[in-house]
Amino acid sequence: MHKVKVNNKFQFEVEAKSAELLINGAPIEIDRSALGNGLTHVLYQNKSFNTEITAVDRAEKTCIIKVNGNSYKIKVEDQFDQLLKQLGLDNLATSKVSEIKAPMPGLVLNVIVAEGAEVKKGDNLLVLEAMKMENILKSSTDGIVKKILVKQGDKVEKNQVLIQFK
Repeated sequence: MHKVKVNNKFQFEVEAKSAELLINGAPIEIDRSALGNGLTHVLYQNKSFNTEITAVDRAEKTCIIKVNGNSYKIKVEDQFDQLLKQLGLDNLATSKVSEIKAPMPGLVLNVIVAEGAEVKKGDNLLVLEAMKMENILKSSTDGIVKKILVKQGDKVEKNQVLIQFK
């Protein structure tokens, strides 16, 4: 059984038993036709739906599915995720990052965050120019910015600490 969360709002239990699909324990009948390239046509309760998988993150077990033009973020938990959560071991995989280092030598073009700011995983932190290319450094974890050690216009070396987290 899989737990499927849609837009961090709606949760369903999905189970496939032989040729039968169960949603929250109730069997449903769908007719689907794969069109290729992540596109599928689905008939459900005499209604037609065009679906498209637009993004997949296998590590986070998430994807974005477009249904008749509307996008939905889907997060899936399998039985192993559920077991780890029951045992209290579900957050061991998240790493606590205490600092962001320069991945290469370059020039700081813009510092996007401020000290004391709360950031989420994937938030933009600063723009670093290296080899005539602008690189946006993103947060690899949730946290609070403790100290910013660089400012706009600073030249930095590889592995130099740029931002520290609490």
